[in-house]
Amino acid sequence: MPTQEKTAGLPGLKRTLTLWDLILYGVIVIQPTAPMSVFGVLNEKGHGHVVTTILLAMVGMLFTAISYGRMARAYPSAGSAFTYVGQEINPALGYVTGWSMVMDYMLNPMICIIWISQQAHVFAPAVPYVAWAVFFAIIFTTLNIQGVKTSARMNAGLAAIMGAVIAVFFVTAARYILGNPHSDPGFFTRPFFDPQLFNAKAVLGGTSVAVLTYIGFDGISTLSEEVENPRRNILLATVATCFVIGILSALEVYAAQLLWPASQPFPNVDTAFVFAAGRAWAPMFAIVGATLLVANFGSGMGAQLGAARLLYGMGRSKALPESFFGVVDPIRRVPRNNVIFVGVVALAGAFVINFGLGAEMLNFGALIAFMGVNAAAFTRYWLRSDNRTAANFFPPVLGFSICLLLWLNLSAPAKIYGGIWMGIGILYGAIKTRGFSSNLISFDMPPEKS
Repeated sequence: MPTQEKTAGLPGLKRTLTLWDLILYGVIVIQPTAPMSVFGVLNEKGHGHVVTTILLAMVGMLFTAISYGRMARAYPSAGSAFTYVGQEINPALGYVTGWSMVMDYMLNPMICIIWISQQAHVFAPAVPYVAWAVFFAIIFTTLNIQGVKTSARMNAGLAAIMGAVIAVFFVTAARYILGNPHSDPGFFTRPFFDPQLFNAKAVLGGTSVAVLTYIGFDGISTLSEEVENPRRNILLATVATCFVIGILSALEVYAAQLLWPASQPFPNVDTAFVFAAGRAWAPMFAIVGATLLVANFGSGMGAQLGAARLLYGMGRSKALPESFFGVVDPIRRVPRNNVIFVGVVALAGAFVINFGLGAEMLNFGALIAFMGVNAAAFTRYWLRSDNRTAANFFPPVLGFSICLLLWLNLSAPAKIYGGIWMGIGILYGAIKTRGFSSNLISFDMPPEKS
């Protein structure tokens, strides 16, 4: 496999991050409020079994997290699904994986605009959703063009605020639930299993969407060069982050389902959690709504810039037209063309799709990338390894199988639109490389450290 030598004598990044630093970083990136935005969609798709979908998704993500952590050992400076697939399996498949990641990055700011516009409309119903969507898309794009960025300290502060809001939610929810008598013996178990509503296909469909709760855990691998004992801690932190987020998310939606049973429809599916929180204590409607609005605002801005940077990288490597995607504003030092492009696409999408479909389409690409990482880990640590142990076989195989099952259970519209996107990318790549006879993306990375 192609490699490049590390230049001697140049300063490297300082290894100061501990295992707990990584776990905290992962929780902040994913956000402890992650299931709140998608709660209503999960409730609708899973026929009320939100807790079950969150926990099932966690199982699949834990196996995938193991594969991510192990691949980060092999490529400590890469941390990208398309790199793993391109290096270990096939450059063309690496490009396909990268193209699926582009869809993720493009859809992330879109669903953030949809959600916060819906929430703002709930707060101020006199202003139509369309006006809010235009407003937030312009704000995102303008601020990102100006080069505004959120510091790590602000992210940590926001995480602390979200943690405090979650704690207050649990207290108020417990007070409401325990303060009202429940003669039904199945009241406390129904969020896990409701015999009247349970449908295996619906639960699997909801689980396919619940994957959105965990999106971002792979970002831990990008810190490989700044971590103490990265060969051990990247793997442990990635798995631990998924577990912590999974349990916390399950507790959040469990409380919400006890507050607002599945048999009762929500006034607004996209902002359902806010209504459940408001039932526990009226002020929580505004507190949780405002917290999620700010959190999704920050996520949307970051996602738009992240998508712009990914497109810039592909433009610079000539995988996309370099004259447009591969240029940087000389004053602001940001990929201005790409920021505007992502903003326009996100706004257009906010007019034609809803939050649920956008989330499923995002997971369409994410699950492809996750399957690719599991396949790369299986190839490296089982097919090409002399150490063919059960620990090298079962995690990637189970991770791939679960992600494939969830991918197959996405809705038909998500698979149709996602398939069209993938078809366009594959066709473009095939034409530009004359049947993938050459690489669109450079996969040269530093060698594995001993």
